[in-house]
Amino acid sequence: MHGYEMIQEIAERSGGAWKPSPGSVYPTLQLLEDEGLIASESEGGKKLFSLTEAGRAAAEEGPDAPWEEASRGVDFEALGEIRQAGFGLMEAFGQVWKTGSKDQREKAVGVINDARKKLYLILAEED
Repeated sequence: MHGYEMIQEIAERSGGAWKPSPGSVYPTLQLLEDEGLIASESEGGKKLFSLTEAGRAAAEEGPDAPWEEASRGVDFEALGEIRQAGFGLMEAFGQVWKTGSKDQREKAVGVINDARKKLYLILAEED
């Protein structure tokens, strides 16, 4: 399996609660290879990784799958709503940025900055 496939697999297994970045996955793969826990081979322009015997032994001794812990207690319905809202906001901002006038773009930046401040104020509210 190559690194990008691993990122997708972790995201899928965690129900989207954990999607590691390439900047964290590839250095980790290099470290595991340096430690002899995985081996790599190039195939079709991609670097494929597999566990070595030492890697299998370490995996069996290790903790439960981290994606299970990452998804435990996650409200996936709320997570979907949050993602949809965030993506919708960025899509609208992108449209203003691409097609709006200088004044409209400045107003859009102000809206985003105000939204960020309001979100932090929600955390500051006492229950």
